[in-house]
Amino acid sequence: MSRPFRLVALPMEPFAPLWGKGDAELEAMGMRRMIVDEKPGFPCRVSLADAEVGETVLLLPFVHHDVSSPYRSSGPIFVRRGVTTATPAVGEIPVMFRHRLLSIRAYDGGTMLVGAEVVSGGELADAIGGLFADERVTYLHIHNARPGCFNCRVVRA
Repeated sequence: MSRPFRLVALPMEPFAPLWGKGDAELEAMGMRRMIVDEKPGFPCRVSLADAEVGETVLLLPFVHHDVSSPYRSSGPIFVRRGVTTATPAVGEIPVMFRHRLLSIRAYDGGTMLVGAEVVSGGELADAIGGLFADERVTYLHIHNARPGCFNCRVVRA
């Protein structure tokens, strides 16, 4: 049985003011402005697309699991300049996920980890469906498995 899901990108609004800051100010905040030199390699968490070579991105620390539990978590993310927040359709897997090894973490309503999988991007939809088969699972997080960086949240649709 199919279990409908939707990937949820980060909203652009909290990151927009950062583009007006100088490099020294960004660095004082633990952030870096970078020029993309390879594709893939700079996956944007707002557009859910890999940045193009020559494009400017910000690399910044981000609390992606801002919860009161032992699983509160943060890590580095890339954000592209001037993009809009992606809104994938129900069941849609954006291209940026298809060529990566991914870690999926499943959380219950109490923000506790109740499942996890490591899959290739081509297996992502099936893995999401499998994890959502567990009724305890409220939401998922997708990470890049090798560097461990957060990509997006997944919710039941």
